[in-house]
Amino acid sequence: MTTPATPASATTPQSAATAATPSPAGGPGGPGGPGGLGRLGSLGPVGLVLAGGISVQFGGALAVTLMPRAGALGVVALRLLVAAVVLLLVCRPRLRGHSRTDWGTVVVFGITMAAMNGLFYQAVARIPLGPAVTLEVLGPLALSVLASRRAINLVWAALALAGVFLLGGGGFSGLDPTGAAFALGAGAMWAAYIVFSARTGRRFPQADGLALAMAVGAVLFLPLGIAESGTKLLDPVTLGLGAAVALLSSVLPYTLELLALRRLPASTFAILMSLEPAIAATAGFLILNQALTAMEAAAIALVVAASMGAVRTQVGRGRKRTAALESTGLEG
Repeated sequence: MTTPATPASATTPQSAATAATPSPAGGPGGPGGPGGLGRLGSLGPVGLVLAGGISVQFGGALAVTLMPRAGALGVVALRLLVAAVVLLLVCRPRLRGHSRTDWGTVVVFGITMAAMNGLFYQAVARIPLGPAVTLEVLGPLALSVLASRRAINLVWAALALAGVFLLGGGGFSGLDPTGAAFALGAGAMWAAYIVFSARTGRRFPQADGLALAMAVGAVLFLPLGIAESGTKLLDPVTLGLGAAVALLSSVLPYTLELLALRRLPASTFAILMSLEPAIAATAGFLILNQALTAMEAAAIALVVAASMGAVRTQVGRGRKRTAALESTGLEG
């Protein structure tokens, strides 16, 4: 996951945290890490990114199937709790030696993470997975457009708005308005997640900040999950499916992205992550039988194109700035 200054930061929350919290070769998810996860590197960096995106979206589809058993809030609580336990055990973050500002940053990061997950799962409980992710990605896209401040980004913003217009059937008559609002709220939290993920990564070594933030989110959401689902969360099948959602949607993607970003430019990573809405639509179709109309497919394609265009614009601007610095001898 990357810092806000990089193009990937405006594309995906996982990209923000991964580049901001690099793992050493022997660390969690590294070639010498637990479980021999380094062998996954044989997939190649592009394969790792795509595998991470597939894992996230199919994990989301699995979460939708779990909602009748545990409710949306219950599923979020299970996902955050299991992911927090796994990350804390693997990372074993140091608790001493951090300032009050450090802890304030990680707490806000955890709150943002919990809000992002909670809003998104409320969205997919009401609208199909593909459209939900398409609306959610508008948050990072808006962050990219605002960060770049170039006229060409008005084109990408217009494409994205056209996609949203088509997705809503010309006025959101085809989507549940509450579900669409939750997805847009999740997108806003996704943009905030990117910012605070980068700040946390600068203050905590490796993935320590991510593990601690996940624990904060789990503690905050567990009472909500218990209030909605109660003892249903203790059902062995529910617990097992919740653990699978956590592994597919959090632990595995973070590990794959950590591995990929060691060999893949952040700009390429960001463009690949722009495919998330399309992957989500595929997962919704295969797992949940959520077929898309031609108009919805076109809408998702427009948002994907807008995301890729915004990323490439920001990448090009960064390269020109670097070239200018090199020509004046100021770089470094």
